[in-house]
Amino acid sequence: MTQVNNNEQIKGELTYDSKVIQKIIGLALSDIDGLLTIDGGFFSNLTDKLVNNDDVTSGIHVEVGKKQVAVDIDIVAEYGIDISKLYDQIKKQIFDKVKKMTDLDVVEVNVSVVDIKTQQEHQKDSVSLQDRISSASKDTKNKVEQRQKANNQAKATEQRVH
Repeated sequence: MTQVNNNEQIKGELTYDSKVIQKIIGLALSDIDGLLTIDGGFFSNLTDKLVNNDDVTSGIHVEVGKKQVAVDIDIVAEYGIDISKLYDQIKKQIFDKVKKMTDLDVVEVNVSVVDIKTQQEHQKDSVSLQDRISSASKDTKNKVEQRQKANNQAKATEQRVH
């Protein structure tokens, strides 16, 4: 029995929401050495300072057409790296992943380097207020538990003496 492919007779259209393309790009760029972060602007960065934020689309702006995509991103690069090579890696990753997953052509990738930082500066800046509060509450909990343990030991010693 021979099957005939009737897909060509079915009409319809495949489209992608901007968020989908932004997410593909954000995930594709997550493993590039020398790219410390994609900068989402003041309010996004303020939000990141207050709470942990796993939004990989922050700082990625796209224009999605029927067959093509244009991309604008603001980045923070690692101090000491060759930024022009970083730009080439970013373009290649974006082109490869978007093409592979959507068959859309990436026609433009504009990267604006808004800051450079050392790894140490980036790690220090990446600690959110939520992280600091969590750390402080864990420290407090540990100290309370240690104090309770010491009090219990003192009571046990006192009971043995009497």
